Parts: sequence; C-alpha cells; structure tokens
Amino acid sequence: MPLTFLRDDALTATADGFELRIALPWIRALPLSSLTDVVVSFDGSSVDDLRTPAAADRWWPAQDRVVLRGGRDVTSGPIDVVVDFGLDIPYLTAGAEGPLRLPFHEHRTLRSSATVPGVSQDIA
Repeated sequence: MPLTFLRDDALTATADGFELRIALPWIRALPLSSLTDVVVSFDGSSVDDLRTPAAADRWWPAQDRVVLRGGRDVTSGPIDVVVDFGLDIPYLTAGAEGPLRLPFHEHRTLRSSATVPGVSQDIA
C-alpha cells in the first residue's frame, strides 16, 4: 500500500487540460466502483469538470493508478492539489449501512509534467 496516493508524477498536462493519477491506498485490488465521492481542488478552487473513469465491471489493481481528467490548464507552475474521496471495501461490512467506507484526504504541491509516467498502468 503506498504511503501517499498522490505521487510526485501524479499531475500531467494534456492538450485540453490535465490528468491526475491517484494510487490505490489499499492492500489489494478493488472494484473501480469502490471509488466514491471524488473531490479535487487546485489552488483552493474546486475542479468542477472532473471526469472519472467508468466503473462498470472494472478493477483497480493495487499497483495501478486511476486517471482523473479535467479542463484546467496546469502548466503555470506549482499547483496546490487537494484530493478527497471515499473507498468502499466490499468484503468488510459496517453494519446495516453496508460496506465499510474509508475516507481519504491528501494535500500536496505538484508540478505538471508533459509526459505520462510509465511506472504503473493507467485505469482510464
């Protein structure tokens, strides 16, 4: 399990905005539908056009990263990035409410890269 789900190479500039890669902060693969309530802000402003990958019948392997996309230009220098999301653990119950939902929060200053990182696979 990574110590951080936002690695140094998480932010990539694209022709129409950005890609933000988040690692799975859990010990084994989970259904992509386990990722819930994703909220991202750059420099204190919410990213309103955030797009997440379709979750139907897809898995999030522990070594791979989910790609979030948006239209904001990220080439102007360091960006204060805040990411919050929930992670439903389908095989651990939290009583009558359903599966255990773990909240995750990370705040980092990142610089965008023009190249896609090649260490892990993208779940896009």
